Amino acid sequence: MGGPQPPLHSPDDQRPGGPMAAGELLRQLADQLQQREAADALAVQLAHAQRLGNMGWAEWNLRTGAAAWSDHVYVIFGRDPSEGPISLPDLAAYVETTDLAALDQLLWTVVQGVEPVQAEFRIRRGAELRNLRVVLEPLMGAGGPTGVHGVVQDITGRRRAERIMTESRRQLLEARERAAEERHVMIAMREAILPEPIGCLDLPQARVAVRYVPAGNSANLGGDWFEVAGLPDGRLLLAIGDVSGHGLPAIAHMAQLRHALIGLTMTGQPADQLLRWLNELVLHRLAETTATAVIGHLDTATNVFTWGQAGHLAPILVRDGTAKQLDPPHGVLLGATGEQPYELASIELLPDDLLLLFTDGLVERRTRDLDEGLALAVAAARELPAYDLDAGLDRLLAGIGGPNPEDDACLLAVGVVGPGVRP
Repeated sequence: MGGPQPPLHSPDDQRPGGPMAAGELLRQLADQLQQREAADALAVQLAHAQRLGNMGWAEWNLRTGAAAWSDHVYVIFGRDPSEGPISLPDLAAYVETTDLAALDQLLWTVVQGVEPVQAEFRIRRGAELRNLRVVLEPLMGAGGPTGVHGVVQDITGRRRAERIMTESRRQLLEARERAAEERHVMIAMREAILPEPIGCLDLPQARVAVRYVPAGNSANLGGDWFEVAGLPDGRLLLAIGDVSGHGLPAIAHMAQLRHALIGLTMTGQPADQLLRWLNELVLHRLAETTATAVIGHLDTATNVFTWGQAGHLAPILVRDGTAKQLDPPHGVLLGATGEQPYELASIELLPDDLLLLFTDGLVERRTRDLDEGLALAVAAARELPAYDLDAGLDRLLAGIGGPNPEDDACLLAVGVVGPGVRP
């Protein structure tokens, strides 16, 4: 009907340059779509990168005055995109007055050469001040630069972090200087309060050696103390103790406690009474302080050691190659309560016996149990030679792991001289 119909495919479809086949057309359309999608994805990635880096790009035409900004430059300047970019001549109005010279130098330099230049200056964005870094490069034409383009980055957060770091470093240096000064004062106070033990104290019936071992950490100088003194009645006072806390307050309280003991000792009263008096002192004069102590008297005529303790580790007795802690009499921490009694214990020391008094800094470590430290001290005490206590204390300290990094310690060793042995 209607005459002959044209063929479905023209012979021209097969000739080079003829109409495009449907498959090829679809492929080209697909390629164009992929390119558009890739361009859109690239634009999204670029915008994401600008947001993460808090930066954007800008371009100014020096001949027409036209300008173009990326979206994030508007964010940096706090400007509505509908207002358009700021022209180069108007940029100075946004820059902090003291930084205008940096902007002038940047613009003058960029139009003089062909290399990129950069500068840092501050702008006002509403009520806040922002730090910007700007890198510009000239766009060269036949007659010279026709424009400039570059990158604008907001580095306010970085500069704020640098200021915080600088201030923190300054405060750290000041703290170190204060700590060094405080350590110097603490050491001076300790040296004034505790005479530095040198060698052994040789008495007619005994040898006495003492050690003060400061904490490895200078900030942890504490209130450990000792006292050895002959009394008018011929007895020998042996005392050791530890005031709670560290630093200057602990050293000051230690000084009051030790000096009080020295005065009270002249009354000739036994150790339990001395402890009661010291407890009253801590309760009523050393607020928020506690202390431990061992106080004893060695009767040099009978070699009987009579002692009391206030919450302190018991002395170690070394006899005939064995060592053990003495059984402590009842006694609570100084400053804990005024209702508990202090009791006495006595032991007759034999010739060649050795008695070791010590503070908890000798045996306590953050890395081990107290019982483990005590076992090490007892084992090391067995090796103490009665004839050379001074060198023996050095070996004992090495045997239990050296000085405590977190606490100071005092040691007081007493060796009873055997018959016919001259000290």
